[in-house]
Amino acid sequence: MPQRWKSRPVFARFYASLAGPGLERAGVSRYRHRLTEGLVGDVLEVGAGPGASFEFYPPTVTRLVAIEPEPLLRREAERAAAAVPITVEVIESDAEHIAAEDGSFDAVVASLVLCSVPDQRAALAEIVRVLKPGGVLRFFEHVRSESARMRRVQRGVDATVWPLLNGGCHTGRDTLRAFADAGFTLTDHERVRFPDTAFPFPAAEHILGTALAPDRRTS
Repeated sequence: MPQRWKSRPVFARFYASLAGPGLERAGVSRYRHRLTEGLVGDVLEVGAGPGASFEFYPPTVTRLVAIEPEPLLRREAERAAAAVPITVEVIESDAEHIAAEDGSFDAVVASLVLCSVPDQRAALAEIVRVLKPGGVLRFFEHVRSESARMRRVQRGVDATVWPLLNGGCHTGRDTLRAFADAGFTLTDHERVRFPDTAFPFPAAEHILGTALAPDRRTS
């Protein structure tokens, strides 16, 4: 059974007031734009946080459902939803238990969320379930480093303070392998260093890209 999501109100307040705005100042908007560019139809955003990405969705998105389990961040997302021209429905749900029917969405967007879900495998299985056959997953996520030295650093911080201080975030999950294990087919992806600091930083390793969900009708 997947683990249930655990509320983190202290982190939610920190993220809404400091961490989220800090990401915007560091230039995360360019990745939000690339995540959403060209999407069409019914779209699900997993772990929408305060709704910072809503303004980037194109008018070809006919309906956006944004799930967010944390009450404070969900209220922020509801305010953000009211300020954009597309239709956005913000609902209480978590990635391991998505409140949607099978095959409901043409695309799913996951941005800085698969690093922090308690059960990444269960979350990806749920994303597969709610996507239409061959549907699109867009992702921008922390990822395990290609450097052996940095992987050791990531393992160290992930086993100690980093998840406690950052809402359950893990810097070094092998998310690319997790996509493959869930049946996704990567169509394109690149490694991105964000923020691009002068000194190595374990949380700077990211992947940005697109994957296609398996066709459950033939599996």
